[in-house]
Amino acid sequence: MSYDDVEIEDMEWNDELQAYTYPCPCGDLFQITKEDLKLGEEIARCPSCTLYITVVYNMEDFMDKKTSKPFEPAKQQSVTVA
Repeated sequence: MSYDDVEIEDMEWNDELQAYTYPCPCGDLFQITKEDLKLGEEIARCPSCTLYITVVYNMEDFMDKKTSKPFEPAKQQSVTVA
């Protein structure tokens, strides 16, 4: 069972760890990366103990903008040959 449910807005981005973090009662930090969030992961774990939290977030906020659009083929252009 998860220690707590935490909104992503209540977590802090840590540039050094390249992860969202939240204080753990053991003194360390729960951590979850943007890549984890993009894959639909919602569990942030503490590296120092067995506790984990459930991260509440909107997955669409972490999807790649490039992949969210459907593929559109390039429009053909006419070329005049002299």
